[in-house]
Amino acid sequence: MRIAFRFKLVPFVATVVLVGLGVALGQWQTRRADQKLALQAKLASANAQAPLRLDGAPIALAQAEWRRVAVRGTFVANWPVYLDNRPHGGQAGFYVLMPLRIEGTDRHVLVLRGWLPVDAARRQHIMPYATPAGAVAIEGIARRDAGHVLQLGAAAPLVRGAIVQNADVPQVAAASGLRLLPFVIQQTSGGTDRLVRDWPAPELGVDKHRGYAFQWYALALTALLFFVITGILSGRKQNR
Repeated sequence: MRIAFRFKLVPFVATVVLVGLGVALGQWQTRRADQKLALQAKLASANAQAPLRLDGAPIALAQAEWRRVAVRGTFVANWPVYLDNRPHGGQAGFYVLMPLRIEGTDRHVLVLRGWLPVDAARRQHIMPYATPAGAVAIEGIARRDAGHVLQLGAAAPLVRGAIVQNADVPQVAAASGLRLLPFVIQQTSGGTDRLVRDWPAPELGVDKHRGYAFQWYALALTALLFFVITGILSGRKQNR
């Protein structure tokens, strides 16, 4: 039995565009899922290794990122930066970001020390917390940055004690004049400084990317089936 099919140029072009778009975006989301799986494996491998000890020697971000690290040094207590819009447990607060001078060197590393609640009565007032005066041993996870939130309005000047929404290593280095390693330590070791170090786990979203990929592939398949079915129905109608 011969199947009648009526070809129309405009629907054909639209179908090609939709199929191409769906396949391309589906492949992109599949690659994103694969990247997140690779990161998941990297995190598991990094956690299984002994802490990387920092002695002030130059170290590349790629070598340290996601590794457990250990360092001894002294906090530069007069150069804190407070990262705003960092809620914890449903409460508004700041992350305290502070340079640490590595013992025996002139190099520093930024330490994300912990979370501090906002003073509800005085929004710009920083609640009291303790900073050790002498050398301390710090352990934590090396991160590319302290995390970014949506920038609301113009960014405030980065100065000591500033309350800002985002700050990365190059910005702090330029503003402070300190020689900083190219990553931030998310502190996990304890202390009596009144800071909360209950860090959220990295949001990988592998299943989310797979779901998006399925939707884009489904769009491509739907567009193709629609073109074929409507062409057949139109061909049958023409034959009658």
